[in-house]
Amino acid sequence: MPPIPPAHYATGGDLLVAVLRELGIDTVFGIVSVHNLPLVEAVDRELRFVPVRHEATAVNAADAYGRARGSLGCALTSTGTGAGNAAGSLVEALSAGTSVLHVTGQVEAEFLGSGRGFIHETKDQLGMLGAVSKYAATITSTDTAAHILREAARSALTPPGGPASVEWPVDLQYAEQGDVRLGDAELQHDSSGASSVGGARLSGRPLPAEGELAAAWALLAAARRPLIWAGGGATRARARARVAELLHATGAGLLTSNSGRGSVPEDHPQVIGNFATTPAARALLADADLLLTVGTHFRSNETADYGLVLPEAHIQIDIDAAALGRVYPARHALHGHASDVLAALLPHARRAEESWTHRVAAVREDVRAALHDNIGPQAAICDALRAALPREAVVARDVTIPSSSWGNRLLEMYDPRDNVFPRGGGIGQGLGMGIGAALARPGAPTVVLAGDGGLAVHLGELLTLAQERPRLTLVVFNDGGYGVLRNMQDRYSERRSGVDLATPDFELLARACGLAYARIAAEEHARPVISHAVASDGPTLVEVDLASLGPMKNPFTPPVKIPGQ
Repeated sequence: MPPIPPAHYATGGDLLVAVLRELGIDTVFGIVSVHNLPLVEAVDRELRFVPVRHEATAVNAADAYGRARGSLGCALTSTGTGAGNAAGSLVEALSAGTSVLHVTGQVEAEFLGSGRGFIHETKDQLGMLGAVSKYAATITSTDTAAHILREAARSALTPPGGPASVEWPVDLQYAEQGDVRLGDAELQHDSSGASSVGGARLSGRPLPAEGELAAAWALLAAARRPLIWAGGGATRARARARVAELLHATGAGLLTSNSGRGSVPEDHPQVIGNFATTPAARALLADADLLLTVGTHFRSNETADYGLVLPEAHIQIDIDAAALGRVYPARHALHGHASDVLAALLPHARRAEESWTHRVAAVREDVRAALHDNIGPQAAICDALRAALPREAVVARDVTIPSSSWGNRLLEMYDPRDNVFPRGGGIGQGLGMGIGAALARPGAPTVVLAGDGGLAVHLGELLTLAQERPRLTLVVFNDGGYGVLRNMQDRYSERRSGVDLATPDFELLARACGLAYARIAAEEHARPVISHAVASDGPTLVEVDLASLGPMKNPFTPPVKIPGQ
């Protein structure tokens, strides 16, 4: 329990700083405005305020800050257009179930909902925020501000996580705040996302009934060819430990979704990884006598657009009751925290056939070798990155061909906090996420993989990168446009539409922004260029000239069905 703060604060900004300190947040991302000035001034004075160039980036950076630390991030935006600009990134956090506290301004309390056209006013801002947030509320008095901020943080941190948005009228930001001491019902959170009051665990965590568990126990005990599939729900510390214990006890193979990567370090011999749709992994799934899935929602791009066939003997664990059986049938649907349910299952685990564990290890090597060969000269960049990065480095990725083809699979992850990417699939979010992660973990290097098309969405954040100077290497894969969609159109259409883009001279652009620059145009450039950039104490822009480097063996297209093709 943190020390009880004073009963009153001079402004809402002072109150916000106190709550952020309770939450362990030392860095906040945002854009200053007439409608959030008291908040920004207090944060900038007492903590670290990072002035990004777009509100969407503020939320992306706060999101990744929380992911990289395994906690909560905070973004400040203005009202109206500013809050609207943040909406797309709130969709990402909602899709990913990541914890973000988004505090946005509002017009003076007396004008709320009046429709007068007050500057920055928008119709039903709270309704807009509610549509893209797990929690949304308006501060309506100085006496409720502290409670609403803490309630928003509690909601964002409670599994399944998500963004919480609070709108705060500017006159109430300037006013002296009311009683802000912690009440009996104020909740704190441990690293597992469990709730407690004064250090005591709260009851109410869902756990499957004894009968449901007993049936799953019998299935697990009888399995001799088991597979486990770990999703985002397997990435909290306690759940990760239980998954590792289960692998050890059973000799099972571990598949992962993109979100579940690093739940067990990917150099473990039983970790197949994010390769479920490959022919070798499909054959394993066909021969498995049990699939145990942990907190995965079977997204379309990880199931071959839902064309993947799973074993009928399927135990599914999820904290979200609505996710159970939603995509694939589950013989035993177990609602609860992954760590709790896995702890209940572990005593009943039995060893797999030795030949099965050997086959798992062989498949692990085969799928990696096949992908390494297929990406041709880009394999040199993947190898150079893994060689240059320490195990604790963050790898942030935008939606681009290198990320989708090998960054999400072949580039090994050892901890889920290092695995930062837009889970909702939106382009252009990678650099903002990388900045947030780099400032969350200043002692380790961060690498961002982006395409020229995605980088152009928020090109202004190069100035944020230059201003804040984190230890970040931005690797830009330049193919002059939207390569994924270009490949789709070249394969299925007679002409290209909207995919070929003007591209800047990245060396001149880096120089204009005061950033170090290097270029990779051949495989032999990869290791020295990347090693030097990663070892730097500040930011470096590395351009990968894909036209000079050479193509992959097979052009990458996403696993999306085209009607009639």
